[in-house]
Amino acid sequence: MGTLIFGLAGALSFLVGVALELDWLCLASKPVPIVALLLWLRRAPAGPYRRWISIGLLLSLLGDMLLEWPADLFVFGLGAFLLAHLAYLCAYLQQSRRLAPLALLVAAGCGGGIFALLASGGLGALLLPVACYAIAISAMLWRALARLGAELDRRSAVLAAGGAALFVLSDSLIGINRFVSPFDGASYFIILSYWLGQLGIAASAAAFSNEIPSSKIPSAPSPEIGYSK
Repeated sequence: MGTLIFGLAGALSFLVGVALELDWLCLASKPVPIVALLLWLRRAPAGPYRRWISIGLLLSLLGDMLLEWPADLFVFGLGAFLLAHLAYLCAYLQQSRRLAPLALLVAAGCGGGIFALLASGGLGALLLPVACYAIAISAMLWRALARLGAELDRRSAVLAAGGAALFVLSDSLIGINRFVSPFDGASYFIILSYWLGQLGIAASAAAFSNEIPSSKIPSAPSPEIGYSK
């Protein structure tokens, strides 16, 4: 409960900072929700999945601070979030490597469509970095969606897929607002979809069960009757 209150207090403080244009409050409060998720994640089952999700959250925390810092550090923030997506990709690959062609088509369509939209607005020197970023988020979304059809904890798979989709939505809104056409309420839509996405991804680790499905547990050999040397 304490972690939840801590995270909500940070989120509300950031929203107040945005509304009142208090840059110092935004800078101080923006990392709080992700820090709260990292603390909460310690309760999740230990293992490679939780470890990679934690690394992704730490990299996201770095990206938050770089983007919020009172200087033009957009490229560095972009790099931090690209690494965060790759960390989540590694987490998803720990559990399933099935091709999932439908998920691949959906993810590629989303990534390609977003990149085409941003490129139409003129990216200039950022064309290559944004292209790399689009590939990274597409791969992350693909592997998150691929987990839905694997023999995994259903709740964990749904949370990861929903979280990944919201993270992609948040990144897309940032790109549209920055490179295509600024829109009213962008700051609120971007940060809320981002936080909800990170919550879903972190919750997928908390919901994940380390138990082996019963269908995968080999049956014990039955004792032989009447055995003699």
